[in-house]
Amino acid sequence: MVLALAKEIQMRKNEFKLLDCAQPKEKIETIYFGGGTPSVLQISELKFLIDTVYENYEVSKNVEITLEANPDDLTDSSYGVQSRSIFEDYRSIGINRLSIGIQSFFEDDLKLMNRAHNAAEAKKCLEEATKYFDNISIDLIYGVPNMSNEKWKQNIETALSFGIPHLSSYALTVEPKTALKKLIQTGKIAAPQDEVAAEHFLILVEMLVSKGFIHYELSNFGKENYFSRNNSAYWLGNKYIGIGPSAHSYDGISRSWNISNNSIYLKSIQEDKLPSELEILSITDRYNEYIMTGLRTIWGVSLDRIENEFGLKYLIYLKKQSFKFLNDNLLVIENGILKPTKKGKFLTDGIASDLFILN
Repeated sequence: MVLALAKEIQMRKNEFKLLDCAQPKEKIETIYFGGGTPSVLQISELKFLIDTVYENYEVSKNVEITLEANPDDLTDSSYGVQSRSIFEDYRSIGINRLSIGIQSFFEDDLKLMNRAHNAAEAKKCLEEATKYFDNISIDLIYGVPNMSNEKWKQNIETALSFGIPHLSSYALTVEPKTALKKLIQTGKIAAPQDEVAAEHFLILVEMLVSKGFIHYELSNFGKENYFSRNNSAYWLGNKYIGIGPSAHSYDGISRSWNISNNSIYLKSIQEDKLPSELEILSITDRYNEYIMTGLRTIWGVSLDRIENEFGLKYLIYLKKQSFKFLNDNLLVIENGILKPTKKGKFLTDGIASDLFILN
């Protein structure tokens, strides 16, 4: 699989090219190992993939290289008997940002969510990670059944005690065919309540903003200069290439995605074929995506951009659809930018869907 990933990186290098004779080459600004648990890879394998990117693309001098990891992968007992930390190894190959899936600092929550790590590992992981990295993001889940407001506050306070500069937080969702789904169906635990999630969200915003975090995207909070540059690229509509099974790519006018089946992916790469499907986005698709991503961020939706990029009829439609949300103090227009109010933030996705144009 690692060799196939490296080969796909090489096969797709021509997707980054000269814009025109007067322009410099496009540069890689972020490298992100995610979409699973890439921390199970050996240091040598991660280094090999990073080196392959450098060999085939122009890479920015201040590139952000993020590794997603779970606490149990970062507290492996095998590292405890060695003089060198796993975090030193990550730094030595150029990784400069970690995204750690903590989810909760409480044992009962982690068991409910079927996480492999325990609360002690979550804390031990952060104690070690912060010795070697200052650019760390953690994930926390809110809206968990039986999680009181006080317990949720303790989760946030524990996260803040480690001095991490970025936090991503999401409401618990119940996926089909999971242990959590079965527990709810059999009545052993209560289903997540939207009202509880909304309360937790408001607590989260208030606590983090009071500590100097900027709520720059619906689910993301960062100190100044610590926003995720990788994820910001998605929300701002920048170009990206996704490598590996199921990975998605975007170039501004089209979207493509690799096949999810590992065996077929490997076979295709061996035969020098890209195992992907392509969708050309219509102007309406691009408008809808801009509305969806723009409203989730502090950058909002530019009315000038709507008119210039999509046309006057799209601007007129947007203003008409926005009217009721403006009246209800869920949206506001400031300096030509449409964005949700504090009251409207938790409802952003639902509001955005009402501003879409359906074909």
